[in-house]
Amino acid sequence: MSFQLETEKDVERLRQAALLLEAENRRLVARVVELTRKLMSAQGQDAEELQLRLQEVERQLAQRTAELFGPSSEKRPRPRQDEGDKPEEAAPQQGHGPRPQSTLPTLEVVHTLEEPDKQCPKCGGALAEMQGCYEEAEEVDVVERRFVLHRHKRQKYRCGCGGCVETALGPPKLQPGGRYSVDFAVEVAVAKYLDHLPLERQVRIMAREGLTVDSQTLWDQVEALARLLAPAHEALHAALLTRDVLGGDETRWPLLGSKNPKRWHAWALCAPDAVVYRIAEGRTAEDARAMLKDFSGILMVDGLGSYDSYAGHGGRFTLVHCWAHVRRKFVECEEKFPQATEAIELIGELYALEREYKVGPPDAARLLELRQHKSRAVIDRLHQWARGVQALPGSALGQAVKYMSNMWTGLTRFLSDARVPLDNNATERALRGLVVGRKNHYGSRSRRGTEVAALFYSLLETAKLCGVDPKRYLREAALAALRGEEIPLPHQFEAVAVG
Repeated sequence: MSFQLETEKDVERLRQAALLLEAENRRLVARVVELTRKLMSAQGQDAEELQLRLQEVERQLAQRTAELFGPSSEKRPRPRQDEGDKPEEAAPQQGHGPRPQSTLPTLEVVHTLEEPDKQCPKCGGALAEMQGCYEEAEEVDVVERRFVLHRHKRQKYRCGCGGCVETALGPPKLQPGGRYSVDFAVEVAVAKYLDHLPLERQVRIMAREGLTVDSQTLWDQVEALARLLAPAHEALHAALLTRDVLGGDETRWPLLGSKNPKRWHAWALCAPDAVVYRIAEGRTAEDARAMLKDFSGILMVDGLGSYDSYAGHGGRFTLVHCWAHVRRKFVECEEKFPQATEAIELIGELYALEREYKVGPPDAARLLELRQHKSRAVIDRLHQWARGVQALPGSALGQAVKYMSNMWTGLTRFLSDARVPLDNNATERALRGLVVGRKNHYGSRSRRGTEVAALFYSLLETAKLCGVDPKRYLREAALAALRGEEIPLPHQFEAVAVG
């Protein structure tokens, strides 16, 4: 089939022709430079002049190549920046495009023609390989997970005297004589408590991948790993209770098969870089005491009375309350009670002032001054509105106003303490993973199951908050425990791993 560049309309064929022409042009450029060098040497020109003339020839040829094959643009080139000048920020990418994948390993694959295709369709001549000339493209691929059966053969040694026999060490085991590796147990735990895959679902997935196993076996591995990591869960809880400010919250976590599954709740304590969970049969003051122990800092919570009850009967912490919960009450009734709009807008002003503070560098004194001079004025207006609003006590608006009034002391403590955040949203976000897990698992089947769930959610969600790979953390923590070492917590993990 003949090929006429002037009349060809097939985009793919034109692209291939352009690539061939560019490669041929590069070859000719190199040839012209070489011939010019030989000519000038034959004419006896000195080395310095020869070098300058060659540079000019290369520049001209490079310019012609750019005009033919470079991108078309009428923009003037940007002036070179001085060393002290800051580079201009790149314009944000418009629309959806390929995302950089800097963390993925890159595997280079070279594709070559089959022997029958190495023949010119026009003249029948053999096609020669163009060294270093490729058409490149990236492709994100997946390497399928596979299970293998490692047969460990531990070599035995003996002395000629017959008095000593030694055997080489094997890999560390979760359980003496166990058949499944530490990595296998970590894989199952991460799939269940981070990716929310119930064990039965994992069994079906593994069967497709060639492994025959049952859910009880998977549970045995997860439970053994939890026993190994139990000291880390306790240490994380103890470390969190030494913080100055914590957020507290709770959500349902049913215990399947119990007399009253709905009584069971997961309690959470959260800091910016850590969260710990405990699952208890209820939301009483005694459950709050078991969770908070001797905590003596500032605790931000919603309106659950158990915290107030414990605070009034031996608790040494200071209660503060969440403006997001208050705002939520007014939003829920705004459609039927337009008066609530003013309260919502005033609370919005409090958040706007907090965003104003975040523009500059962190400075507790500056934040406290902003709250004292600006936020306090907004609080005073909100208090005046609440005292003057007309609403029936039993109405949704009346209940929202009562909710805010009952917690007014805790809601306004942020005005005098820069450490107190405006809301408890960070703790609510920390509960999202556990809530998604509840939707998939429906809860736990045994009391031990609640303990194991609390442990893994605590360690995995804390690793996420610290920016540590959760799977890698579990593996390194388990190996440290098997070596008899102190288990590093997620926020200590990087320093321990590097050291």
